[in-house]
Amino acid sequence: MTKRAIILHGMPSEEEYRDYGHDSPSNAHWLPWLQRELCARGILAQTPELPASYDPNYGQWKVEFERQVVDENTILVGHSCGAGFLVRWLSESNQKVERLVLVAPWLDVERENGDLFDFLIDVELAEKTKKGVDILYSTNDGTSIQATLALLKKKLPNVRYHKFIDHGHFCLGDMGTREFPELLDICLSKGVE
Repeated sequence: MTKRAIILHGMPSEEEYRDYGHDSPSNAHWLPWLQRELCARGILAQTPELPASYDPNYGQWKVEFERQVVDENTILVGHSCGAGFLVRWLSESNQKVERLVLVAPWLDVERENGDLFDFLIDVELAEKTKKGVDILYSTNDGTSIQATLALLKKKLPNVRYHKFIDHGHFCLGDMGTREFPELLDICLSKGVE
């Protein structure tokens, strides 16, 4: 069986998305570094580009995401809106995966983006994984991420939370590097079996 990883980007501003001076969302921040590190360890890692990521549409993202092979040997990693997408997708799916890793997850608790995250979080989400759910957050991230974190802690109290102090929203500008060894270690850890 092929071990896989799918790494989903977040939601850039439209200005950033259209600016050729910025990396495409799937090549931004730590995503290409993590992809390379996982591939070097024999894990087929993909960072798909999701359509119109500055104005996410769940249905369109779902179609593109489901082009990937997702099975019980797949590690799902999402950043920000991509992490929120994975929470919804896995909540609404019967698919089992190896592990779910959420970095600075965003679920639009204030509903500023319509019905993107109009769903019920499956409180048994961790049961759909072999090695559990890991959520990485930083205490100096924005209020919308803190609101998402509070919601997740209420709905998913039995998952692993990893607290960082100074990583902001886990973007290149916040971290000052593309390397994210703590995330790699979490992806490769034994978790719960």
